Amino acid sequence: MSIQQFAAARAAFRTACPFRSFEERLGIVVFVLALLFAGIHQAAAHEFKAGDLEIDHPWSRAVPAGASVAGGYFTVTNKGSAPDKLLSITSDISAKAELHEMAVKDGVMTMRPVEGGLEIPAGGKVELKPGGFHLMFIGLKQPPKPGEKFPATLTFEKAGSVKVEFAVEAMDAGSGGMKMDHDSHAN
Repeated sequence: MSIQQFAAARAAFRTACPFRSFEERLGIVVFVLALLFAGIHQAAAHEFKAGDLEIDHPWSRAVPAGASVAGGYFTVTNKGSAPDKLLSITSDISAKAELHEMAVKDGVMTMRPVEGGLEIPAGGKVELKPGGFHLMFIGLKQPPKPGEKFPATLTFEKAGSVKVEFAVEAMDAGSGGMKMDHDSHAN
């Protein structure tokens, strides 16, 4: 290709292309990527609100076939000026659901139901996570499977009831390699 042919081809491309400079084309690419990442974040995150409370990313672990219990986790943030309290949870996935606390004292791990609810301090945040406060879905009617979601209702003292969806993640999600057996206290 001669220099004249190259110059003619370049001129034809610039005429046909609505973005005449590299910077303009790069700007469009960056803008499209920003929209794409915003869409991915929106699709991955799931939040729910009840009054001054924000419930962020409710999730559960998949369980092996035959398991009778599953855990539930999320973060709740109180944007208000007064404390609130998580009183109960219900879900069609299990016969009952309870709020539990796991703790280690003198090298012994204990797990027990939380009596009277879990306080969410004014302007504060409480994380329900493996190894700490968490929900127990007891008497599973069907095992949660990775990639699925199941509904539940959280009831708070002041904010009232809010319907949420728990995203089911892989069995080892959020455990940091720690395996937990909840079947021992599923009565």
